[in-house]
Amino acid sequence: MKYEGQSCEHESYELKWAGERDAEDYKKELAQEERDDLAFRNAEGRRIRDEEVEFKHRAQCSEHESYELKWAGERDAEDYKRQLAQEERDDLAFRNEEARNHDAVMKELVSLAKEQEHESYMLKWAGENDAKEYLAEEEELRRQSLAFRNSEGRRIRELDEEERMKDIMRGAENEELNAACQRDVQQYKEACAARDRASLVLRGKEDFRKRLESENERQLQSQEEHESHLLDTHAWQDVNDYVKECKGRKRLSLAFRAKEKRRHADYAKKQHQKKIQRQQMDTFYRSEDARYVEMAQLKEKARIALEALEQPPCSFNANPFDKLMR
Repeated sequence: MKYEGQSCEHESYELKWAGERDAEDYKKELAQEERDDLAFRNAEGRRIRDEEVEFKHRAQCSEHESYELKWAGERDAEDYKRQLAQEERDDLAFRNEEARNHDAVMKELVSLAKEQEHESYMLKWAGENDAKEYLAEEEELRRQSLAFRNSEGRRIRELDEEERMKDIMRGAENEELNAACQRDVQQYKEACAARDRASLVLRGKEDFRKRLESENERQLQSQEEHESHLLDTHAWQDVNDYVKECKGRKRLSLAFRAKEKRRHADYAKKQHQKKIQRQQMDTFYRSEDARYVEMAQLKEKARIALEALEQPPCSFNANPFDKLMR
């Protein structure tokens, strides 16, 4: 009987040590996941900064191209003015040459002076009308060119403004996601701190209970074995509840949801292994429960047999072992 009590106590200590090792492994896993989450957020921040630098570079290139178009338009206007001035000088030189020729003809052909003068005036007026029409056409082309360049510049500015607003909206969405991630991490830290405090309180109560049990060990050996088994069962249930609670919190985390697709295969494999381990532990605990129940039944039968033997007087009308036969 004493050997069985020591064996049960040793098994309870082994279960306790196994639970502590599982808790340490789980804490290490949580720390690794937190490091992975920080690395992911650092990479995401670096990517956002690179995108901002690229956007600024594109904006500068677009602004430079706009200035290039503006300067090209100004150069075209200056070239057009110089061309008009040169054409006007050429026209004046041509008319001066015609006037000199006209004077020479007038001196040589006195008889045809009036006719030549009339023809000269007609040519002059026709030339002036042609020049006016040409200038009007060139002015209209220049106005059309300026209007086209103004509309093109306006369209480019509207496109740039639309792209800038889209970038601002994307930046705002990224900031909202980062803030939500930060809130989830803070809530997770607070939950872990509360869980650690509750675990410390539970372990303190457990140590106090064990000291009390050690003082009453000789008198309440059978009761201590039963209570130890119940405590181990409740401790295992608490560990399972704790693992389920942590899994629920991790599913609520945005960082865990972002990495869930990449870790799905490993997670499924680990879950399968854990399921096999839980089945093995459940089988072990069921066998232990059956053994404890059988031992309790044997103890109860032995107690009933002793009470039946100790009861005087003995009557042949009733079988003292009738309760054991049932």
